[in-house]
Amino acid sequence: MTLVALADAALAYGLHPLLDGAGLAVEDGDRIGLIGRNGSGKSSLLGVIAGTATLDGGEIRRRDGLRTTLVEQEPSLPAAVSLRESLSARGRLDAVADERERWRRGARLIEYLDRFGLDPAAAPADASGGECKRAALALALALEPDLLLLDEPTNHLDIDGILLLEELLLKGPAAIVISHDRSFLDRVATRIVELDRGLLRSYPGNYATYERRKSDQLAAEAVSRRRFDKFWAQEEVWIRKGIEARRTRNEGRVRRLEALRQERSARRERLGEVKLSLDAGERSGRLVAELAGVSKSFGDKTVVRNLSLRVMRGDRLGLLGPNGAGKSTLIRIILGELAPDTGSVRLGTGLEVAYFDQLREQLDPEVSLVETISPGSDWVEVGGQRKHVISYLGDFLFPAERAQAPVKMLSGGERNRLLLARLFARPANLLVLDEPTNDLDIESLELLEATLQDYRGTLLLVSHDRSFLDNVVTQTLAAEGDGRWREYVGGYSDWLAQRPAVATSRAAAPRATAARPEAPEKPTRVKLSYKESRELEQLPAELEALEREQHDIAARMAAGDYHTAGAERIRTDRQRLADIERLLEATFVRWAELDAKASQTRS
Repeated sequence: MTLVALADAALAYGLHPLLDGAGLAVEDGDRIGLIGRNGSGKSSLLGVIAGTATLDGGEIRRRDGLRTTLVEQEPSLPAAVSLRESLSARGRLDAVADERERWRRGARLIEYLDRFGLDPAAAPADASGGECKRAALALALALEPDLLLLDEPTNHLDIDGILLLEELLLKGPAAIVISHDRSFLDRVATRIVELDRGLLRSYPGNYATYERRKSDQLAAEAVSRRRFDKFWAQEEVWIRKGIEARRTRNEGRVRRLEALRQERSARRERLGEVKLSLDAGERSGRLVAELAGVSKSFGDKTVVRNLSLRVMRGDRLGLLGPNGAGKSTLIRIILGELAPDTGSVRLGTGLEVAYFDQLREQLDPEVSLVETISPGSDWVEVGGQRKHVISYLGDFLFPAERAQAPVKMLSGGERNRLLLARLFARPANLLVLDEPTNDLDIESLELLEATLQDYRGTLLLVSHDRSFLDNVVTQTLAAEGDGRWREYVGGYSDWLAQRPAVATSRAAAPRATAARPEAPEKPTRVKLSYKESRELEQLPAELEALEREQHDIAARMAAGDYHTAGAERIRTDRQRLADIERLLEATFVRWAELDAKASQTRS
C-alpha cells in the first residue's frame, strides 16, 4: 500500500533547485535510506513529506489518515519541569481526547525513555545534544506513526544507542532515514534513494548493494557521455562547413544538431568533490605519548583508572565507548592538556598538533570564512605550495561569493568542512579528530577516509561510525566500564570479534579450575570433534599460504620502482599486509588451541 507519492515535484531555495521534476513512492514496510550531498535538499524533502513545508510545483499524495512523525537533525525540547512533560507537550499527548489512548501513549513514552537510558524526571534544560536526540526518538516511536521521518538520527548517539535504534527500526513502522552512517544503512535500509541535482533515484537493497549498482551506473554513464560528446563534436564540425548545411536535404540534420545542443546544455554534470590534502609536516619523535598508571576522576565518577598506554609515531588509535565514558577527557590527558589525578604522562618531541573539536568551538560564528582559514592573509601554504585562500576554500566546495560570509550562515555539514579546511591548512604530525563524521555527506566522508589512510603522521580518532573506524584505525582503545580501558588490535569489527572471546575466557577460567580436581577421569570433555580435526589438519596449509602471500607483497613493496604503482595500489597492499598479520596471529592462536586439545585427548 502506498503511503506517500510525489509526482513531478519542484522545490527551490532561491535560484538553487532542490527538487526538479522529482518522483517518489513510499510503500508500507519500506525503510528508505535517503542520501545525497550536503545542501542537496534532503531535509527539505522530509519537511515536504511531513507537511511542514510545501512544494513550489508538482503534486504530493498521502494515504487518508496517514500519521507521520519527524525527528529533526537537531531536535528542540519545549521548556518544562521534566523530560516527560516536555515530550508530552512536543507530542501533544495531552490533546488526545480518548483517556485510555492518552494513558497508553504516556506509558509507551516512559517505556522508550527507559530503553534509551533516560530519566523521565530529568530537567530538559540540562539535556545534552545526545540526550535530546534520544528523547525525541523515544517520543517518535511511542507515537506509533505510520511513517517515521528521521534526519541524521545517529548523530550524537554512541554505538550502543545506534544498535538499539537499529533493532527498533527493524521492528517498527515504515521509515525514511537521512543518514551518512553506512553500517547503519546496511543494517536497516530496504531501499536507498539518492537525491542528486534535483532528481530522486531509487536503488533496491541496502547501502552496499547501492554502491555496486551506482558504480556500474556511473561507468555506463561515462561511456554514454563520451559517445555523445564525440558525435556532437562531429556534428558541430559539419555545421561549420557552411553551404552544405544550408541545402534543403540537410535541414533534418540541422534540426538534430540543435536538439543535441539543447540536450548537452541541459545535461546535469556531477557536483564538485572536496579536494583534501593533509601535510604531516616534520616527523615527530618516535614516541608520541606515554601514560603510566594514569587515573582521573570527577567527583564520584572515575573516567580513567590505572591506564598505561604508549602511542608511537604513525599509530592510528581509535577511542571507542559510550557517551560520557570519558573519551574527550582521555584525549586531553594524552595531549598533556589535562593533568591526571595519579600516574604520569610523558609527551614525545617535535609534536605539531591539529585538533578537530566535535562542538566546533574553534569556529567564531561572527568571523568570515576567509578570516577563519587565514587570519590577516590572502594566502595559505599546503604541502609546501602557496595557494590563494579563495581557491583553497573552493577545494572544500565553498564558492568565491560566500568567502566573506560569516560562519553562522553555514549548515552543520558546511561547518565541518570549514573546520577540516582550517586544520588541513597547517602542517601537523599529530592529528586529533573528535567525531569528524557528524553532518558530513557520504562522499566527503569517504574522501576523508582516503586522505587519512595516506596520512603519514599519528592519528587519535573518536568516532561512533563503525565503517569509518574499520577503514581508518589500526588499534582501538575501548572503554570497559568503571574507568577501565583496554587496547585491541584493529578497528571496530576486530574489537567486536575479540571482545566476546576475552569475556568468555575470563568467565570460563574459574569453572575449569574448579572442575579439574573433581573429574580428571573424563577426557571426553576435550575430545576433538570431526570438524575440529579437519580444521587442525588444514591450518598448516593456511598458515603457509598466508606467509607466502605476505612475503610476495613485502617483496613487491621493496622494489625500487614501487612508488610508481599509485596510491590505490599502495593503500591496498598496506591494508592487506595488516590483514595478514591479524589472520596469522588468529590462526596461530587457533592452531595452538586445537593442538593442545588434541594432546589432552591423546593423553
